[in-house]
Amino acid sequence: MTTTRRKFIASSAAAAAGISVSGKLLGAPFIAKRRNVNDTIRMGFIGIGNRGSQLLERFRANEDVEVAALCDVYAPYANRDRSKVDKRFLESGRIPDLNEGFGSEVKRYDDFRKLLEQKDIDAVCIATPDHWHAIQAIQAMEAGKDVYVEKPLTIALNEGRAMVNAQKRTNRVVGVGLNRRGSSIYQYLEREIKNGAIGKVTSARAERISNMYPNGIGKLQPEAPPKDFDWDMWLGPRAKRDYQYNIAPYYFRWWKDYSTQMGNWGVHYMDVIRWMVGETAPKAITAHGGKYLLDDDRTIPDTMEVLFEFDTGLIITFSIHEASAGSSVKGGELELNGSKGNLISDERGYSIQPSRAGQFQSWSEMISAKEEKLEGNEKFGKPGENQDSTFRLIRNFLDCVKSREEPWCPLEEGHRSTSFSHLANIALEVGGRIEWDALNERITNNEKANDLLQYEYREPWKL
Repeated sequence: MTTTRRKFIASSAAAAAGISVSGKLLGAPFIAKRRNVNDTIRMGFIGIGNRGSQLLERFRANEDVEVAALCDVYAPYANRDRSKVDKRFLESGRIPDLNEGFGSEVKRYDDFRKLLEQKDIDAVCIATPDHWHAIQAIQAMEAGKDVYVEKPLTIALNEGRAMVNAQKRTNRVVGVGLNRRGSSIYQYLEREIKNGAIGKVTSARAERISNMYPNGIGKLQPEAPPKDFDWDMWLGPRAKRDYQYNIAPYYFRWWKDYSTQMGNWGVHYMDVIRWMVGETAPKAITAHGGKYLLDDDRTIPDTMEVLFEFDTGLIITFSIHEASAGSSVKGGELELNGSKGNLISDERGYSIQPSRAGQFQSWSEMISAKEEKLEGNEKFGKPGENQDSTFRLIRNFLDCVKSREEPWCPLEEGHRSTSFSHLANIALEVGGRIEWDALNERITNNEKANDLLQYEYREPWKL
């Protein structure tokens, strides 16, 4: 019965993708033609700071990619001129080399809408702050571009469904940058766990540990933004406010209007766990935490514990510790506990240890211990093959742009995984257990909590 319900949720969500948020049936999708395998894909890049530059490098490593255009609200990024980068930006340690040597054939923009008007661009890569992803991805799809969009997919849960609706309407290929979907280790484990390698999984855990004591992101006063930095455009749909150096270019991760650590890190682990065990969404979420120690400007917790409950009999625990250290997952980044054994894994390898007989039980080991590493193991890729999971995810996206097939991390999957982070943040905000209707994407036991599924955009921005 529970398996049927999960399939029903997933299939119903896919069907609902043809209906707009207002409930009106959308028009027939545009059908894109299959491309030749040797075709060059002309790419536009929106947001090319820290992560955007990392993605730019990986896209360029593919011989069938041609960089057509670059866009950023900070002119030195768009122009790839490190000598013009503000000194205080450089001190953050998050500034890319900007040494690609692009010529005038690569167009430069400070407004992503102008880039989307460029007719010879086939696909775009979006690596802007989280609050921009939905607007930019939807407009890109409507402009006829395929889209690779970084995680977390959205800053508010309802944005994800709007993105899925837009994809259904436009029939574009969209891949989400949850890079562990590109890991050959996790691709292998996904098959093994579903085939019962450790038995029935009833608990799983992961964590983000980064002791930022004593200064955190610091305490600063508003001031003028650096030269050639379009702060108003950076804010976009978010409320007007003065610039601070500990918001942009990278510290936005600690301001809930622009990101959260639950979204930045939690979405990775929630995605890979639910993928391996075949779950779609939790039925209930409980969160505890707060700003317990760090006296900085952050608007998110420095300590947080979240429980996700599933009607199939599973609890996932996620921890955020930014005011302390120590790990409960030894030797990897996540742990799955099954009836027959325990799995600890990361992108480099995994180990499975058999369970011991518990109270009143007399059985011997039901499975054998197992440990495998990525290096030198042909099971996880041919010798010499690029095993960078982000590169592999990008390569898969490029192949899908040509074949029109579904990427390894499609938009619906990215939305479902990102929903975990939003639900955790909402549970903490309302201070209680919330119950989730995954089919209708509504909180059923706290009507006010549903107000946090979306926020009011600053004019003139619309979803």
